[in-house]
Amino acid sequence: MPFELTSIFIEDFKNAIEKKNVGFLNEQLHELYPADIAQVLNRLSVPESAYVYELLDEDTAPEVLLELDDDTREDLLAKFSAKKIAEQIDNMDSDDAADVVSELPEEMQDQVLSHMEDIEQASDIAELINYEEGTAGSLMAKELVSVYSFETVNACIDEIRKQTDNVDVMYAVYVVDNNEKFIGVLSLKKLIVSHPLARVEEIYETEAQFVKTNTSSEEVAEVMQKHDLVVLPVVDQLGRLVGRITIDDVVDVIKETADENIQRMSGISDDVDTNDNVWRLSRARIPWLLVGMCGGIIGSRIIGTYETQIKIHPEMAYFIPLIGAMGGNVGVQSSAIIVQALANNTLIGDRIGPKLLKELSVGMVNGLICSILILAYAFLTEDWQLSATVSVALFTVILFASFLGTFVPLTMNKFKINPALATGPFVTTLNDIIGITIYFLVGRILYGTF
Repeated sequence: MPFELTSIFIEDFKNAIEKKNVGFLNEQLHELYPADIAQVLNRLSVPESAYVYELLDEDTAPEVLLELDDDTREDLLAKFSAKKIAEQIDNMDSDDAADVVSELPEEMQDQVLSHMEDIEQASDIAELINYEEGTAGSLMAKELVSVYSFETVNACIDEIRKQTDNVDVMYAVYVVDNNEKFIGVLSLKKLIVSHPLARVEEIYETEAQFVKTNTSSEEVAEVMQKHDLVVLPVVDQLGRLVGRITIDDVVDVIKETADENIQRMSGISDDVDTNDNVWRLSRARIPWLLVGMCGGIIGSRIIGTYETQIKIHPEMAYFIPLIGAMGGNVGVQSSAIIVQALANNTLIGDRIGPKLLKELSVGMVNGLICSILILAYAFLTEDWQLSATVSVALFTVILFASFLGTFVPLTMNKFKINPALATGPFVTTLNDIIGITIYFLVGRILYGTF
């Protein structure tokens, strides 16, 4: 049954900590998974979470540490000595250990690595934290099983037995040549059914996917998603096998990318969450709020230039919010579809033209439906000239917003700007300004008196 974190449970936990009721705490911790324990610690104060963490056994504690929110983990590690941190990461996979160490101050990183008992593990961590963030090198783990192509199946199995001590889950065996260059993958099934004296070079698969250490994390996720992989080998610039990336790390990348795009679409410029301080949250939101405010000022100035028209026909003001809202909504819908296509790499090459045409067609259909409905409504409540003005203007605004919502993210993507920005305040504000302008221009033409 899934663990449900309630306020009552947290209150009981806090009371047990205050009373130093170790029996109750150990009983509860024993029944929870590491991810559930991390959820509890995230809700406690730093002293409380540190007290509970000390009660965890040596196998559970590192897993809980990895599951904690970034801020909680940072606060918790700040209370630990370098030796204590070294003990926590000694039994972690190298990629997870590198993630923890990279969050520490630089001087603390050196101290932690110097206190590690496993020198080889410390060396692997030191190598991994030097890779640029957001690359395959920063995602990979050093633990893997590799064999030489000239070995026999019997020798290969013996070699696997030696190497699997440091590998929790073995998805495949990687094949390298005499120079340690990656040349293919040997499936466990092939290994088991092949003759003991058969050579690896006779049975391994040469057509294997791999990435280089400097490959972007987004490209890594794309490769694994496209080819339905659970693990992906990583090579250096010389083609030598240096690590592997597992699906759990890629899921984290996909989630982080999705969170970032949602924030961009909402007009938030920095990577923030609800635990950040007021100043950081405000700083992340204010740029696009200022853009929206400037757009509003421009819109008001445009309305001001048609002041005479509004004085003669004040009923035109009734439909200004409608025009602005419809243009913004249509623009966001179109841009969201394009951003999704760009993120999935389904919009490439000569498919861009048909996509533009398709979005314009959709805009035309939607524009016709909405303009006919508003024509009927306005005709029943207002005069025919205003009805025609609103109907024609709405159709034009929807058509233009469809084009703009398609064109802007494509242009941003071409200039290496995150196209997710196009689905937020930028397109909405731009469509508000253009929509109001179109509305009054159509009114001027149809009324014919200005």
